[in-house]
Amino acid sequence: MTNETDESKFWQIVQSLGPLLALLLVTICFAVADQIWAYGAFTDVRNLRVVLVESSPVAVAGLGMTLIIIAGGIDLSAGTAAMLCTTVLAASLKAEYSIVLALAFTLIAAASCGMANGLLVGLLNIPPFIVTLGTMTIFLGLGKQLASNSTISVSSELVPQWLFDLTSTKPPHVFWGWLPRIPSGVVLALFIAALVAVLLRYSVLGRHIFAMGSNESTARLCGVNILKTKLLVYVLGGLLIGIAGIYSFSLVKMASPSEGVGRELKFIAAVVIGGGSLSGGRGSVLGTLAGALMMGVITSGCAQLEITNAIQDIMIGCIIIAAVTLDQLRVRRQEQR
Repeated sequence: MTNETDESKFWQIVQSLGPLLALLLVTICFAVADQIWAYGAFTDVRNLRVVLVESSPVAVAGLGMTLIIIAGGIDLSAGTAAMLCTTVLAASLKAEYSIVLALAFTLIAAASCGMANGLLVGLLNIPPFIVTLGTMTIFLGLGKQLASNSTISVSSELVPQWLFDLTSTKPPHVFWGWLPRIPSGVVLALFIAALVAVLLRYSVLGRHIFAMGSNESTARLCGVNILKTKLLVYVLGGLLIGIAGIYSFSLVKMASPSEGVGRELKFIAAVVIGGGSLSGGRGSVLGTLAGALMMGVITSGCAQLEITNAIQDIMIGCIIIAAVTLDQLRVRRQEQR
């Protein structure tokens, strides 16, 4: 009995601290390699800000994906949905709507994408993989139609300054000579993460999400409204994915719907690297943030060391396989007990 308890505690520690320890290890490895073989810019405050800014949209969308994956679902349409929202924002600003209306249209589009996925999954009882594979191309087509099969560029005069600042890495990089200047987009991502953490830990909806992801049949017998919960999960996930689309516009000041293809893999990878289980019922806000940061660190470190994108993809793929393997080992040991 004692051995089983100790083993259970071990896997709990791995689940909670594993992603953070892996992030620390990867960061140290790149920092040392950069000092030896490159120019030592990896540890600069400016590079830290760049990593945080580029990780923020992945983290925000990853938080939405965290809710969906914990609930036992998946969303392969997240990438094209995010770029559809970016296209709606760009088109609205180019048409000279006010920023309030432009953001309202963007969030309505995001919630609508999530609601469509939730209704199709909940009402038709079709596996989320199949549903979101279909809506992925639908959202891509809608984005292309809105953009007239082109790229929407917006004049800087039509973009408010706070939207520029959301992902700005311009100087000053520090305050008072030592305190890092954190971009507003990073602060917003942390605030959203705190809200999602409170939702999962302290709300009735959070308990229902975990219960449904662990065992949907049991959750239904316990009184959980499965259709309502799925709908809420996908709508909330869609809203967060839409906010990630706003980040994307802030980064490049334009919208190209085709760039959303494949972006959902980064969102899913952030959750999986952070300890989330594709089987449902498990995931954490802190783990997802660590997973998003790890991918940002790998991208930045490889850029400093002049490592090709192909090698970056291989590294991230290996990390994903390792994370899934650890999750499967945990599941098998639980089944054996």
